[in-house]
Amino acid sequence: MELFGIAMVQLILFVGFGLLIGTLFGFFGMGGSFLVTPALLVLGYDSTTAVGSGLAFVFGTSVIAALRHRDHGQVDYKLGLMFIVGMTAGIEVGKEAVFYLKELGIADLVVSVSYVGLLAVVGLLMFRDARSDEPDDANDEPAIAERLGAFQIPPMISIKGGAEVSLWLTLSIALGIGVLSGFLGVGGGFLLMPAMMYVLGVPAAVAVGTDVFQITASGAFGAFTYAQSGAVDLSIVLPLLTGSAMGARIGAGATALVDEDDITEYFAAMLLAGSAAVASKNLGNAYDVELLNQLSIVLIFGAALVVTGAIVWASIQSMQDGETASAPAAAD
Repeated sequence: MELFGIAMVQLILFVGFGLLIGTLFGFFGMGGSFLVTPALLVLGYDSTTAVGSGLAFVFGTSVIAALRHRDHGQVDYKLGLMFIVGMTAGIEVGKEAVFYLKELGIADLVVSVSYVGLLAVVGLLMFRDARSDEPDDANDEPAIAERLGAFQIPPMISIKGGAEVSLWLTLSIALGIGVLSGFLGVGGGFLLMPAMMYVLGVPAAVAVGTDVFQITASGAFGAFTYAQSGAVDLSIVLPLLTGSAMGARIGAGATALVDEDDITEYFAAMLLAGSAAVASKNLGNAYDVELLNQLSIVLIFGAALVVTGAIVWASIQSMQDGETASAPAAAD
């Protein structure tokens, strides 16, 4: 009876967490494994199960949100296909690295430390950009995109937003992100979205939609390779997918309502929370401090809940402002 109660609590926990992750995924254009994988690590699952189950969840959730973003016209299919090709090759390399490190007995440590570093660096860079006091200019490209734009290596591909990018530059970026995706068990979204925005100069909404599109392929491939090794736990994946089915539609619809700077700021907050959670878990295990282990759980689930609430609230406010603005026009 006690085991049944524990199983029910876990089921409810994963369904609820899936709802939050689905909303965040539809909004940010990421499969959610950038939170799911560290959450599973925090809950005590081994690194290969956490990575494999995270990628399986990526695939299931991405299909729902991709269709929603397509309806909003936020998908650049040419760019998405280039990332699919490059990331598919990279994922296999990253997966082999994880299993090699597991044989050495250091996979959990290396994956966790890598998570802490990458999430923190990318989150801080995006948070700084969102908080910048410089006025926005829709015609300005990010500085990195301007510099890389000088590398006119043909063939050049036009993308949504009017920019042109080199096929070879894009494939190189995709390969590198794919290696990290297979190594960390993520769909690559927490790296791909910033790469498209800051390296290639893609508008935020299009970056989100294109990210979701490519995740359907890279997530499927990653999940398949890990499933062949028995590293996908369906008792984790299925409850998460049940909750995320509704959440993905909510999040995708919110991207058309929320300001671009807010998208960037919320995204940065999630990355920083994920980094702090994994760091807290590692320190708690290293020094046998249970309080730090509990803090890591609070950070993961609390951040998902707070940011999801902020997204829904901002969407409601945007709709109310739109109704207020249209009312005087109707009266005229």
